[in-house]
Amino acid sequence: MVDKGSRTVPHRPLMILAAAMAVLGVIALGGLVFDDRSLVDAPIWLKPLKFTISVGLYAVTLAWLIGQLTRGRRIGWWLGTVFAVGLGMDMALLCWQIIVRGRTLHFNRATPTDQWINNMVANGAFTGWAATAAIAILLLFQRLPDRAMNSALRAGAALSVAGIGIALLMFTPNEQQKAQFRAGERPSIVGAHAVGVPDGGPGLPVVGWSTVGGDLRIPHFFGIHAIQVLPLVAFGLLMLARRHPVLESDFVRRNLVRTASVGFAGLLALLTWQAQRGQSIVHPDFWTLVAGTGIVIVVAAGSMLSLRARPPLHQPA
Repeated sequence: MVDKGSRTVPHRPLMILAAAMAVLGVIALGGLVFDDRSLVDAPIWLKPLKFTISVGLYAVTLAWLIGQLTRGRRIGWWLGTVFAVGLGMDMALLCWQIIVRGRTLHFNRATPTDQWINNMVANGAFTGWAATAAIAILLLFQRLPDRAMNSALRAGAALSVAGIGIALLMFTPNEQQKAQFRAGERPSIVGAHAVGVPDGGPGLPVVGWSTVGGDLRIPHFFGIHAIQVLPLVAFGLLMLARRHPVLESDFVRRNLVRTASVGFAGLLALLTWQAQRGQSIVHPDFWTLVAGTGIVIVVAAGSMLSLRARPPLHQPA
């Protein structure tokens, strides 16, 4: 978003990206209905549909975040443009590789073309990650009137960067691929979404997350969407303040947002730990349940303390 005197206009490149994702999403829905091809045991249009929704939401959110910048807005505009170009290129290559060529996208090194497309998509994703990280740093220097939203934007952006970074774990060769390298072979696939089981096995409906092993897509998904969840928490608390006087203080709401941020960070760490141990999201073991219960207790206690807290005198905004 760019200042025009006292007026703010949408960040055009990001909004163009979001509009393109909306159009592509409609096409992907049609593909699911009329195209019966499959790839890795899933409808061939399912991955493009999921990515259009995620990228479209992210583009709109990032455009809004840039509009909240009171310092470094020009830098933020260029960072948003870099993100739009990088992710737009990724989506074009994704559709070309999957829909036109009918081949898997991620981790595919079967042919020079497959490897080039895989590398270009990775470069676009890392470019978007770097742009998001830089915007997160810019948010550290902002002072919004509402302290709860200020905390939500900072924590949401930081956790989103962490969520994007989790994707790096997927590009590490698994044990089978390492064994192939040690034997002097050149595996056609390097990296995987699943841990402990092959990609493409039994999974949850629509999202496809493994039901028999670990899946790094789960913490990746939850992490990147913190950038939407936590600001929505702050906004929801502001709406609730109309009916609940205890929430009228932005000091109380800020503490609640910080508690939610701690809980979200704990959940992200737990999901990553669970996936790395090769454990399915639908079959948590004793220690996963213990850790999850601990997170719930911390959030509940933090929420109670936040609701009872009163702002100190001369509290800075």
